[in-house]
Amino acid sequence: MDTRIASVVPLFVFAACHKTVASAPPPTVEVAEVLQSDIKIHRQWVATLEGFVNADIRPQVEGYVRKQAYRDGAYVQAGDVLFLIDPRNYQAALDHAKSTLARNIAALGKARLDVKRDRELIAGQFIPQQQLDNDIAAELEAEANVGSARANLAQAQLNHGWTQVTSPLSGIAGIAQLQVGSLVSTSTVMTTVSQVDPIKAEFNISELEYLTSAKGNQWARPAQGDDPVLELILEDDSTYPHPGGVVAINRQVDPRTGTIAVVGSFPNPGNLLRPGQYGKIRAAVDVRKGALLVPVRALNEIQGSYQVGVVDGDGKVDVRNVQCGQQVANELIVERGLQAGEKVIVEGFARVRPGMRVNAKPAAFGSTDSAAPGVASEGR
Repeated sequence: MDTRIASVVPLFVFAACHKTVASAPPPTVEVAEVLQSDIKIHRQWVATLEGFVNADIRPQVEGYVRKQAYRDGAYVQAGDVLFLIDPRNYQAALDHAKSTLARNIAALGKARLDVKRDRELIAGQFIPQQQLDNDIAAELEAEANVGSARANLAQAQLNHGWTQVTSPLSGIAGIAQLQVGSLVSTSTVMTTVSQVDPIKAEFNISELEYLTSAKGNQWARPAQGDDPVLELILEDDSTYPHPGGVVAINRQVDPRTGTIAVVGSFPNPGNLLRPGQYGKIRAAVDVRKGALLVPVRALNEIQGSYQVGVVDGDGKVDVRNVQCGQQVANELIVERGLQAGEKVIVEGFARVRPGMRVNAKPAAFGSTDSAAPGVASEGR
């Protein structure tokens, strides 16, 4: 009897365990729907900001700097005085040119009187023709001397005026490169003034990107209207609030790098952007019609290929290999393997197997934000 009881007990235990396993609820997974939409494909490039115009301020006369008339880093208007050069030598030259002109004008007046008198005398044959000819030549020489003196006076006035070094444009003046008392010449760079509103952004695109633009939406073509096509991402990863446009593209592709230079322009109210800053330019280079999008977390990388778990209407799991395209924000474009409206697993893929039934619930907001490893990033 004891032997029979002992042999029956394992059967009850096995049956109880089998019943427990069979009645276990299906695992719960989070799913998201495969969306179909027209998507703008963006690319980005590293850009350097430059003043739209950068003017090196050089004096046009030599001399000692007597005063710096602006504050380093201040905004200056076109025509504002930046530096004063000692004007005394040029004032003396100006005074000398004025007196020379006055003397030559007086000589010209006397020569004209001589010619007028000679013409009256020669009519009565009181003087020889030679004297009239000589006085006419003296008059012409006096006129030439007056013209030369006027030119010298004009140059002296320019030189004296150039002792006030002014800004040729409105913009931000840099820190002075010299001090009061420094001797400057026409080759000395005293400071630089940059026009920064608007400001330029220079970046390079590949030859293939240039051809794609030329044959496609022509985003790299200089803007024909007021529709901006460029975004600027700053060093702190913030997006600059004022979009810009392309203003120029270089005449040739650099054969060393296979790239072509593009110049963009951005409004810069408040002068937040400064020459020399780095940033990233983003532009929509293409539009994918009817692209299929899945959350990044739905992708599972296995030996260089990607798989997703698909839950059908009966709650059954199907594991598929998919071909991925570009990343758009927190989603990926799927080129092959899925259809619009299907439900893909974004949480719990490791707990399921093909053919298994699961309890699918919609993914919570924000649960698909993480990026999958090894997938290139693209912005929307």
